[in-house]
Order: sequence, then structure tokens, then C-alpha cells
Amino acid sequence: MTVKSRLLEILEQNKGKTLSGEALAEELDCTRAAVWKAVKGLREEGYTIEAGPNKGYMLSPESNLLSAEAIRLHLDTPSKVMVYKEVDSTNREARKAAMEREAGEGSVIVAHQQNAGRGRRGRTFYSPKDAGLYMSIILEPKGKLKDNLFLTTSAATAVYRAVKKVCGISLEIKWVNDLFFNGKKVCGILTEAVTDFESGDIEFAVVGIGLNLYWEKGKFPRELENVAGALCSSKEEAGRIDRNFLVAEIVNCLLEEVKEQKISQIYVRHNMVPGKKIRILDGEKIREAEAIRICSDGKLLVREKNGEETALSYGEVSILVEEK
Repeated sequence: MTVKSRLLEILEQNKGKTLSGEALAEELDCTRAAVWKAVKGLREEGYTIEAGPNKGYMLSPESNLLSAEAIRLHLDTPSKVMVYKEVDSTNREARKAAMEREAGEGSVIVAHQQNAGRGRRGRTFYSPKDAGLYMSIILEPKGKLKDNLFLTTSAATAVYRAVKKVCGISLEIKWVNDLFFNGKKVCGILTEAVTDFESGDIEFAVVGIGLNLYWEKGKFPRELENVAGALCSSKEEAGRIDRNFLVAEIVNCLLEEVKEQKISQIYVRHNMVPGKKIRILDGEKIREAEAIRICSDGKLLVREKNGEETALSYGEVSILVEEK
């Protein structure tokens, strides 16, 4: 770990407190000149570090830049954290890290911006700079892919719990992997897995999460205007969310949820689909049905138009608005 990285970790631990240059140099086992050089580097990256003659250095309490050092402070278990200014896709970076054995269970990759964020069915996930949280978590679950629908439901539950704890906002979950706020989608989840060809067992899985913190009017695709939403109504409001704490809490909750290997009652209670008329996109086919309930294995039980009941393990659903 570099002097700059270690200094940031100490400043994050003591955010809002003034630490003398002499004490920092002793803690870091370096010269005061090296401390100043590290402070200069952090300021150039955007950190607000106050300083004055004989006063030392203080990381502003309002500082809210994403950093591996700050995220690690809030993690319940030691995990590898990688933060990038810009990537094509955090899922791609996570998959690469897992394949090359550079990162394992619980590791998280976070980016300020994605240039080719990915959604389900080959769609793109719009990921403008610092307007949301774009992250991927590596898991090493046991079992076969067909038995692990709970990975996606666990991720949705984890985001619900973390947002509730950190932001005080209650979201709605839409089977199987979206979260809504005020009637609009604010979070999408993409779970990908690498399996052993012969056994079908999962070698590792990557859970990608895109959570919109705010939208800048006029700066996002027109096709998303009536579909996508955000947790906050402005950039200023979003700036008050502790992003590092939120990232860490999502990881903490997800690792806790997947240990259970079952569908959380939070996922069931706060799911907006049961009891609604829905449209199902299954491959190239579209049909309408009535959603009955979430099954214990995460499947969605629906009543088809002919009265038969079917348990969906995949597919995309949209809620139909009933005419009054």
C-alpha cells in the first residue's frame, strides 16, 4: 500500500478531525515532506483536505468520493476492493479478476462511470459519471446454476436492506431483479456465472448492481424519461449520501443473504408483482397472466389465461395498468 493510500485510510478513519503532520509522518513511517506530497496528490484527485500552519491536516466531513480505503472501513469482513474512475463494465472487470484468481469471494469492483454498462437481454445500462453506484461483487456459491435463482433475489434483498439503512428509503422489488422507487426503476441487477462444463457446478458468480442516485435533467436518453428514476431529486441531495458506506453495506448484506441459501421474507413482503396482472416476455414470446405469489425457491407462480398455474424461473415481466 502506498503512502498516499495509507494516508487516505487514516484520514477517512478520522474524518472531520485534525491530525498533525508530525503524527501522520510517524504513523506512516515517512517524512513530513512525503506526507505533504501525498496530501497534494489526494487534493488533485478531488479530496477536500484542509490544512494550516501548526494545525495539521483534516479530511472534510463533507468529503464523499468513492475510495477503496473508505469502503473497507465499513466492511464486516476483509475483502478486496477495487475502485476505477472509468470502465467498460464492472461485471467484465470482476469476471476478469475472478478468472485470473486476483479476487475471490466478497471482492467488489466499483466505478465512477461505465462506458458499456450491461443489463439483461443484451441491453445497455446507462451509467453517467458519479450519478449512481456501479458495482460488481464476486461470489463463490455452491451448487448448480439452475438451483441458484436465490443469488439474484439475494442481491435485490441486499440492495433493499442497504438503501433502507443508509438512506432511510424503502424501495419496492420487482421480480426478479429490479428495484423501484416512486413508480420508477432505480436499480437493475445482472447476475452472471461461470460453470464447470462437465459437472454444471458454479465456479464463481458475478453480481452486477447499478443504482441510480440522481438524474440530471436533459442529460439522459429520452427513452428512459418515463421509465427510470433515482433515489434523490438533485445532485446536492445525492451528495449527502455516504456512497462508501452504501457500497459496503450492499456487500455486507449480500454476503449475509447468500449464506442463507433461501428466499428472504423481505424479498417476498416487498415484492410489487404478486396480485397484479402482468405481461411476460419469455424468449420471443409474449403472454399475459396473473401473478399469484413468490415461491420458496424464488420462482414466480402465475395463473395463465386458461386457468393453469405455472412457476416461472426466468423471463421478464411488466405490470399491466388496469383501465378504470
